[in-house]
Amino acid sequence: MAMDLTSISSPSFLKSLDNEQLKELSEDIRSFLIENLSVTGGHIGPNLGVVELTIALHKSFNSPDDKFLWDVGHQAYVHKILTGRADQFDTLRQFKGLCGFPKRIESEHDVWEAGHSSTSLSAAMGMAKARDLQGGRNYVVPIIGDGALTGGMALEALNHIGHEKTDMTVILNDNEMSIAPNVGALHNVLGRLRTHGTYNKAKDELESLLKKIPAVGGKLAGTAERVKDSLKYLLVSGVFFEELGFTYLGPIDGHDFEALEENLQYAKKMKGPVLLHVITKKGKGFKPAELDKIGTWHGTGPYKMETGDLIKSASKGPSWSALVAETARKLARTDKRIVAITPAMPVGSKLEGFASEFPNRMFDVGIAEQHATTMAAGMAADGMKPMLVIYSTFLQRAYDQMLHDICRQNLNVVIAIDRAGLVGADGETHQGVFDISFLRHMPNMVIMMPKDENEGQHMVNTAFEYSDGPIALRYPRGNGLGVPMDEELKIIPIGTWEVLKEGTQAAILTFGTTIQMAMKAAEILSQNNISVEVINARFIKPLDAKVLQDLQARNIPIITLEESALQGGFGSAVLEFYNENNLQANIHRIGIPDIFIEHGEVNELLEEIHITSEDIVEVVSKKVNESARYIPS
Repeated sequence: MAMDLTSISSPSFLKSLDNEQLKELSEDIRSFLIENLSVTGGHIGPNLGVVELTIALHKSFNSPDDKFLWDVGHQAYVHKILTGRADQFDTLRQFKGLCGFPKRIESEHDVWEAGHSSTSLSAAMGMAKARDLQGGRNYVVPIIGDGALTGGMALEALNHIGHEKTDMTVILNDNEMSIAPNVGALHNVLGRLRTHGTYNKAKDELESLLKKIPAVGGKLAGTAERVKDSLKYLLVSGVFFEELGFTYLGPIDGHDFEALEENLQYAKKMKGPVLLHVITKKGKGFKPAELDKIGTWHGTGPYKMETGDLIKSASKGPSWSALVAETARKLARTDKRIVAITPAMPVGSKLEGFASEFPNRMFDVGIAEQHATTMAAGMAADGMKPMLVIYSTFLQRAYDQMLHDICRQNLNVVIAIDRAGLVGADGETHQGVFDISFLRHMPNMVIMMPKDENEGQHMVNTAFEYSDGPIALRYPRGNGLGVPMDEELKIIPIGTWEVLKEGTQAAILTFGTTIQMAMKAAEILSQNNISVEVINARFIKPLDAKVLQDLQARNIPIITLEESALQGGFGSAVLEFYNENNLQANIHRIGIPDIFIEHGEVNELLEEIHITSEDIVEVVSKKVNESARYIPS
């Protein structure tokens, strides 16, 4: 009989279960996840792969006194079920519902929040040192995936933890792929570890054998010691981690409760840092996810449980990611300088076609945003035309490389900023609303965003034709509007805006996804006899000085509208322009307030923060009425 998972209030019940009961619980959890996520969507593949591992961790340790740090935050669904949140799974990633990542205010068992990978080891080091300084005796257990180990921050932390010999149990959850198939030398090292079997058991057996050899003089004893010391090199396994100062255990089957419990108990008894290498199968228990080799089932929307078919929402135009990637692919056929670089996002950013046609000009560097950015700078410095394809939220991780390596040297790098703006269900760690603010102040940078996919393809062309430094193209998640597409690609003059609707009483300056919102508001206002001009401010930097000077001379209210952070954003740029030119202007800014935006449907989020056509109508009406009162009679 299936267990009622909604009755779980804490993981303490696991202590009394035997392995058969744990297996039954695993199946119940898998069924629960497959059924619930078919309705809400979510990160189904990663969570199905860690069911047994999560149960074993909660059985062997005592959360929240013992700290679990999930490096891949979206892999914590099983953890949430075992800590009393199964009854909220119908609201997973929904507006005001259960977060898809660990959330400190949601549960005392969520001790670390992570939407970006490779942070758990550094955070764990901090918690372990805090424990030691405070005289604590609890365990600190970061769970990190093989893909996240390509992140430089994780390697920095491994180096420091090993050097300090800090007590910690690191779980290396090795499923052979993260969002996309993993790349790099470290991935190959882990592959050899999987192949060579359990290292520590073999080491223990040889040590036992050596102890039985009679010590006939120093020569034989010395030979024995050399054999023992060289074992790890003979087996290949564990060398990398042991040289860093870790005791390496594994690899073990991450779906075998007996092996998990035995090794976790062993790790708890050891001093210093221990790394337990656990092999899991991503998507285990759900065939479509098990067979996925490209990351389709890493995170999905709703799907049909019986067949695994994804339930796709109706869309008018091509996906923005595909539009940018395929336009670059088209241009690359005649310009051999064009290359594409992505930090582990070839599938999400729709670069498969580019990779297929130009395998030698496509570089997936793994989860290594800083490396990807400076690599692009290096290629540009030697005459290539690199396109760095990266999500807005992940570009945050390469701030210094953008500033120091690309902008300072004024290199011709095209930065394709995917998922710019609100992204919805992934919530506050993934909302792409900060890139304008942290890129706009960088000298030499050009920033643009198209109003539709036709203008988008022309902007891709413009970016590759531009040769005066770095240029960033922002584009949103999802699909375009389905507008007619020009056959011939054009170049848009840098820093030029366009008037989409003439008006006399006020002007709305906006770009990208909010243009449709502004046009709707202008239509409503026209029905109320208020004439509003709508301007496509497609270049966020540089601004169109001619248009701004003309608007100021007309002495009409100016409303800036952006689906990005107000602080340091486009509206701030307009204010700065008028201030620097000693011009007085009546300006009202609409955008993302100074808060982190949580998860939910984008329209729900926009309504929550008052960025809707109705809100624009209210602001413009008020501004026009105020302006009319001050006109001299």
